[in-house]
Amino acid sequence: MKTGPLAAVLAMICIGGAAVAWAAETKVGDLRISAAWARATPKGASVGGGYFTITNTGKTPDRLLGGNSDVSSRFELHEMRMENDIMKMRPISHGIDIKPGQTIEFKPGGYHVMFVGLKKPLEKGQHVSATLQFEKAGKVVVDFTVESIGASKSSRSGMQMEHHQAH
Repeated sequence: MKTGPLAAVLAMICIGGAAVAWAAETKVGDLRISAAWARATPKGASVGGGYFTITNTGKTPDRLLGGNSDVSSRFELHEMRMENDIMKMRPISHGIDIKPGQTIEFKPGGYHVMFVGLKKPLEKGQHVSATLQFEKAGKVVVDFTVESIGASKSSRSGMQMEHHQAH
Protein backbone atom coordinates (compact mmCIF):
# COMPACT_ATOMS: atom_id res chain seq x y z
CA MET A 1 0.00 0.00 0.00
CA LYS A 2 1.32 3.44 -0.95
CA THR A 3 1.47 6.23 1.57
CA GLY A 4 1.60 9.81 0.49
CA PRO A 5 0.61 13.32 1.54
CA LEU A 6 -3.04 12.37 2.11
CA ALA A 7 -2.05 9.56 4.50
CA ALA A 8 0.21 11.97 6.40
CA VAL A 9 -2.62 14.51 6.74
CA LEU A 10 -5.03 11.81 7.94
CA ALA A 11 -2.47 10.62 10.49
CA MET A 12 -2.06 14.17 11.79
CA ILE A 13 -5.85 14.57 12.07
CA CYS A 14 -6.09 11.30 14.03
CA ILE A 15 -3.23 12.33 16.31
CA GLY A 16 -4.85 15.73 16.78
CA GLY A 17 -8.15 14.07 17.71
CA ALA A 18 -6.37 11.93 20.31
CA ALA A 19 -4.68 15.02 21.73
CA VAL A 20 -8.08 16.65 22.19
CA ALA A 21 -9.33 13.62 24.14
CA TRP A 22 -6.24 13.61 26.31
CA ALA A 23 -6.54 17.35 26.96
CA ALA A 24 -10.05 16.72 28.33
CA GLU A 25 -8.45 15.26 31.46
CA THR A 26 -7.90 17.87 34.17
CA LYS A 27 -5.65 17.48 37.19
CA VAL A 28 -5.65 19.21 40.55
CA GLY A 29 -3.37 17.89 43.27
CA ASP A 30 -3.65 14.08 43.23
CA LEU A 31 -7.07 14.15 41.56
CA ARG A 32 -7.79 13.46 37.88
CA ILE A 33 -11.09 14.64 36.42
CA SER A 34 -11.98 13.17 33.02
CA ALA A 35 -14.85 12.58 30.57
CA ALA A 36 -16.80 15.67 31.68
CA TRP A 37 -20.08 16.07 29.81
CA ALA A 38 -23.55 17.49 30.23
CA ARG A 39 -26.89 16.73 28.60
CA ALA A 40 -28.50 19.24 26.27
CA THR A 41 -31.67 20.71 27.73
CA PRO A 42 -35.00 21.55 26.10
CA LYS A 43 -35.90 25.21 25.63
CA GLY A 44 -37.25 26.63 28.89
CA ALA A 45 -35.60 24.02 31.17
CA SER A 46 -34.34 25.48 34.43
CA VAL A 47 -31.95 22.62 35.33
CA GLY A 48 -29.31 20.54 33.58
CA GLY A 49 -27.17 17.55 34.54
CA GLY A 50 -23.39 17.15 34.42
CA TYR A 51 -21.25 14.02 34.61
CA PHE A 52 -17.54 13.15 34.88
CA THR A 53 -15.09 10.75 36.48
CA ILE A 54 -12.78 11.55 39.42
CA THR A 55 -9.76 9.40 40.27
CA ASN A 56 -7.67 9.94 43.39
CA THR A 57 -4.11 8.92 42.46
CA GLY A 58 -2.66 10.01 45.81
CA LYS A 59 -2.27 8.52 49.26
CA THR A 60 -4.68 10.84 51.12
CA PRO A 61 -8.46 11.16 50.84
CA ASP A 62 -10.12 14.28 49.50
CA ARG A 63 -13.72 15.45 49.23
CA LEU A 64 -15.67 17.13 46.45
CA LEU A 65 -17.54 19.92 48.25
CA GLY A 66 -19.40 21.54 45.34
CA GLY A 67 -18.71 24.14 42.72
CA ASN A 68 -20.14 26.84 40.51
CA SER A 69 -20.73 27.70 36.87
CA ASP A 70 -21.52 30.82 34.87
CA VAL A 71 -24.35 28.95 33.05
CA SER A 72 -26.49 28.59 36.19
CA SER A 73 -27.30 30.40 39.41
CA ARG A 74 -26.50 27.29 41.50
CA PHE A 75 -24.33 24.19 41.17
CA GLU A 76 -25.36 21.21 43.31
CA LEU A 77 -24.08 17.69 43.95
CA HIS A 78 -26.86 15.08 43.66
CA GLU A 79 -27.32 11.34 43.95
CA MET A 80 -29.99 9.09 42.46
CA ARG A 81 -30.71 5.75 44.11
CA MET A 82 -33.42 3.16 44.45
CA GLU A 83 -35.36 3.27 47.73
CA ASN A 84 -38.29 0.88 48.18
CA ASP A 85 -38.51 0.30 44.40
CA ILE A 86 -38.67 4.04 43.75
CA MET A 87 -35.84 6.00 42.09
CA LYS A 88 -35.14 9.05 44.25
CA MET A 89 -32.87 12.00 43.65
CA ARG A 90 -31.45 13.95 46.56
CA PRO A 91 -28.91 16.75 46.96
CA ILE A 92 -25.69 15.94 48.78
CA SER A 93 -24.77 18.80 51.12
CA HIS A 94 -21.86 17.16 52.97
CA GLY A 95 -19.75 16.49 49.85
CA ILE A 96 -18.48 13.27 48.30
CA ASP A 97 -15.40 11.49 49.69
CA ILE A 98 -12.77 10.24 47.25
CA LYS A 99 -10.49 7.69 48.94
CA PRO A 100 -6.87 7.09 47.84
CA GLY A 101 -6.87 4.97 44.68
CA GLN A 102 -10.64 5.32 44.26
CA THR A 103 -12.42 6.23 41.02
CA ILE A 104 -15.93 7.68 41.21
CA GLU A 105 -18.01 7.93 38.06
CA PHE A 106 -20.67 10.64 37.97
CA LYS A 107 -23.28 9.24 35.56
CA PRO A 108 -27.01 9.21 34.85
CA GLY A 109 -28.79 7.25 37.59
CA GLY A 110 -26.02 7.84 40.16
CA TYR A 111 -23.89 10.74 41.36
CA HIS A 112 -24.18 13.84 39.15
CA VAL A 113 -24.05 17.61 39.32
CA MET A 114 -27.06 19.82 38.71
CA PHE A 115 -26.81 23.19 37.01
CA VAL A 116 -29.80 24.84 38.76
CA GLY A 117 -31.33 28.05 37.44
CA LEU A 118 -29.98 27.78 33.89
CA LYS A 119 -29.44 31.17 32.27
CA LYS A 120 -30.00 29.63 28.80
CA PRO A 121 -30.51 26.11 27.40
CA LEU A 122 -27.52 23.79 27.10
CA GLU A 123 -27.08 22.99 23.39
CA LYS A 124 -25.40 19.93 21.86
CA GLY A 125 -21.82 20.72 20.81
CA GLN A 126 -21.52 23.62 23.25
CA HIS A 127 -18.86 23.67 25.97
CA VAL A 128 -19.77 24.62 29.54
CA SER A 129 -17.19 25.62 32.11
CA ALA A 130 -17.60 24.83 35.81
CA THR A 131 -15.33 25.15 38.83
CA LEU A 132 -15.18 22.15 41.15
CA GLN A 133 -14.23 22.80 44.80
CA PHE A 134 -12.30 20.10 46.69
CA GLU A 135 -11.54 20.12 50.40
CA LYS A 136 -7.77 19.58 50.03
CA ALA A 137 -6.90 19.99 46.34
CA GLY A 138 -8.77 23.30 46.06
CA LYS A 139 -10.52 24.63 42.96
CA VAL A 140 -10.23 23.40 39.37
CA VAL A 141 -11.99 24.53 36.20
CA VAL A 142 -13.49 21.69 34.17
CA ASP A 143 -14.80 21.87 30.59
CA PHE A 144 -18.08 19.95 30.05
CA THR A 145 -18.98 18.99 26.47
CA VAL A 146 -22.74 19.16 25.91
CA GLU A 147 -24.11 15.95 24.36
CA SER A 148 -27.63 15.26 23.04
CA ILE A 149 -30.71 15.44 25.28
CA GLY A 150 -31.02 11.64 25.53
CA ALA A 151 -27.29 10.86 25.84
CA SER A 152 -26.30 8.23 28.39
CA LYS A 153 -22.56 8.87 28.13
CA SER A 154 -20.08 11.23 26.53
CA SER A 155 -19.25 10.61 22.89
CA ARG A 156 -15.61 11.26 23.90
CA SER A 157 -15.51 8.65 26.69
CA GLY A 158 -14.51 5.76 24.41
CA MET A 159 -11.32 7.53 23.35
CA GLN A 160 -10.54 8.39 26.94
CA MET A 161 -11.13 4.82 28.10
CA GLU A 162 -8.66 3.59 25.47
CA HIS A 163 -6.17 6.15 26.77
CA HIS A 164 -6.54 4.95 30.37
CA GLN A 165 -6.26 1.28 29.40
CA ALA A 166 -3.02 1.94 27.55
CA HIS A 167 -1.24 2.84 30.78
